[in-house]
Amino acid sequence: MKQVHIATFGCQMNENDSRTIARLLASCDYRETEEMEKADLILVNTCSIRQKAEEKVYSLLGRLRALKKKNPNLLIGVGGCVAQQEGERLLDRVPHLDLVFGTRLIQQLPNLLKEVGPGKGRLSRVDMEDVENSPYPLADFSGLQKEIKSSVTIMRGCDNHCAYCVVPYVRGPEESRLSTEIISEAEILAARGIKEILLLGQNVNSYGRHRSGELSFAQLLLRLESIPGLDRVRFTTSHPKDLSPELIDCFGTVSNLCEHIHLPVQSGSNRILDRMNRRYTREDYLDKIGRLKSQCPGIAISGDFIVGFPGETEDDFDQTMEVIRTVQYDDLFSFKYSDRPMAPSRNFSGKVDEEEKGRRLKELQAYQKKVTLSRNQALEGTIQEILVEGGSKKSSQEWMGRTRTNKIINFSGPAELVGRIVLVRIERAYVHSLRGVLL
Repeated sequence: MKQVHIATFGCQMNENDSRTIARLLASCDYRETEEMEKADLILVNTCSIRQKAEEKVYSLLGRLRALKKKNPNLLIGVGGCVAQQEGERLLDRVPHLDLVFGTRLIQQLPNLLKEVGPGKGRLSRVDMEDVENSPYPLADFSGLQKEIKSSVTIMRGCDNHCAYCVVPYVRGPEESRLSTEIISEAEILAARGIKEILLLGQNVNSYGRHRSGELSFAQLLLRLESIPGLDRVRFTTSHPKDLSPELIDCFGTVSNLCEHIHLPVQSGSNRILDRMNRRYTREDYLDKIGRLKSQCPGIAISGDFIVGFPGETEDDFDQTMEVIRTVQYDDLFSFKYSDRPMAPSRNFSGKVDEEEKGRRLKELQAYQKKVTLSRNQALEGTIQEILVEGGSKKSSQEWMGRTRTNKIINFSGPAELVGRIVLVRIERAYVHSLRGVLL
């Protein structure tokens, strides 16, 4: 049996795609390995949402040159967003690369691999249209018996065209999967012992919009509630403009919907939001945050912010900080703006210099670190329900689980707790995790 190493960069969508790739290749006699030196095939699943992520991809590809020289029969392939973005240019830039495959060609991978290698040549395929390919296969779930969490893709692509984002160009237009397929897959997963599923899409809030007669996202959540054994449901990512009143209501009515939402806002300035083409105002966003907290008082909210977007002034940044102070996020993901290929904002005037972007990011992150710690400390002494996921990264003698609000808790207890929902009393809070005692 041949061995494959899959290196994954980027978001949960890419992680899910990598799991699909692994299952596909298992049917072609490939077994996964964590050791690149032992691999017959190395696949790099890439992300180009930010410049830093893309730089990491090219750094890894550069290091693979030595492995290819040592083993000329080694096959190296690149998929994901960088592959879709660059196509044949990747083959020109990386001479030791064999295969480039686009974001909508994952199901074609076993056939594409047959066309490359010694004596066969190199290949780039980044088709997006008229591809004979089901994007949402019901995979072989036979290897899931020991897993307790899984992700389910419910849609792909994006129609929003935010000025800074490459997703519409590398993932294609928005397409929703049939709800019957999603529900069937969730039922299979639950029957296999999966306790929690994560619904994935570039914008899950707009699920079903382009399918006549299809369920809305809120209606889909209601259908998933009735699946026996499915204790928890989460979803990502949400666009604020599509956060409907019906979806907000679900946080108070759907019993297995976890009390956590990731709702990226990107800026607190209406002027910058308009320039980003986000199609909502800070007032719209804060109103929806207020309704979420009213419907579900214990909800945990996380978000995304971009600092230093072209034209962002000090006043614009101050307005961003005002939003952060108002919402009091449980966690934030914040980044310095970077020009991306194909994104309209790369041609915008008013670029902010790197030093100033760094200063603003540092200020934002320093404030949020204090808020995250404070919100975690508020849980000290409380009793929390957690799903035990496995061993703790802190100690081989401890276990780790998550609350319904997506907070990590480390604690001591017997191994048979893995996969179970238990109660833990919070003893100590840190920025990134909590420590508890099993009840």
